[in-house]
Amino acid sequence: MDYTATQSGFRQRKLQPNIRARNSSMEMSDASQLFEDTSGAGHGSQPGYKHQTGDQGAGLPGFSDPMSNLAMAYGSSLASQGKELMDKNLDRFIPISKLKYYFAVDTVYVGKKLGLLIFPYMHENWEVSYQQDIPVAPRFDVNAPDLYIPTMGFITYILVAGLALGTQNKFSPELLGVQASSAFVWLVMEVLAVLLSLYLVTVNTDLTTIDLLAFAGYKYVGMIVGVVSGLLFGRPAYYLSLLWCCAAIFVFMIRTLRLKLLSEAAAEGKLVRGTRNQLRMYLTMAIAAQPIFMYWLTFHLVR
Repeated sequence: MDYTATQSGFRQRKLQPNIRARNSSMEMSDASQLFEDTSGAGHGSQPGYKHQTGDQGAGLPGFSDPMSNLAMAYGSSLASQGKELMDKNLDRFIPISKLKYYFAVDTVYVGKKLGLLIFPYMHENWEVSYQQDIPVAPRFDVNAPDLYIPTMGFITYILVAGLALGTQNKFSPELLGVQASSAFVWLVMEVLAVLLSLYLVTVNTDLTTIDLLAFAGYKYVGMIVGVVSGLLFGRPAYYLSLLWCCAAIFVFMIRTLRLKLLSEAAAEGKLVRGTRNQLRMYLTMAIAAQPIFMYWLTFHLVR
């Protein structure tokens, strides 16, 4: 009996760990089941929560849509007003609409204009064509002034000047910048001097500041021809080609500006009388004195 009891006790003692293990396993399974149910409930509740949040978020844009439209309309109105104000102030100093006219050129016009600047002696008709009191675009009239050739001529002159300085072992970015700035300053001073002279002489003319800038910029074509000839064939070729180009630009300026500055009698080739007409003639001669600047800006580039 004791053995049995002992055995039963032994078995009982032996079974207690099993019971505890079973109980622990059941508790763990219950815990795991509880965790799974809880997570499942959580997962089951989360779509509803997300759906509820989505509904709330979906309601916000509809609520704020009028405000956003109002803000966009206000911002666009401010942008349009700023653009209009900027265009108005910019057009006061730089007439963008007029600049488009001076760059309305094509290849045929550029070729004819370059030929006219170098060989102006055979050209007969120097009047600018008009259409309904408005001058036609340069690409339709070779006598019309443009800014394309002066702009490209200025840039090409700077490049040729850098090449000439390089052949003399004097090239440096600083020296090239000095060359460009000096040429630009001389151009601006020339135009300002002409404007002041026109104001003092009280000449009624349709010449604008851009026209004067264009006429003053045509001299870069002859300067480029002179410097390139000097680099290729030496200093005598530079003097000969520059002399030809100086005479050509002088004739071109005289025949172009006499229709703008002189009276109708002077334009027809009659004798000019009167002090005012003589002042206009002297002013035309002064504006046509482009060879002085052509030599001053190029003589040091050819050795």
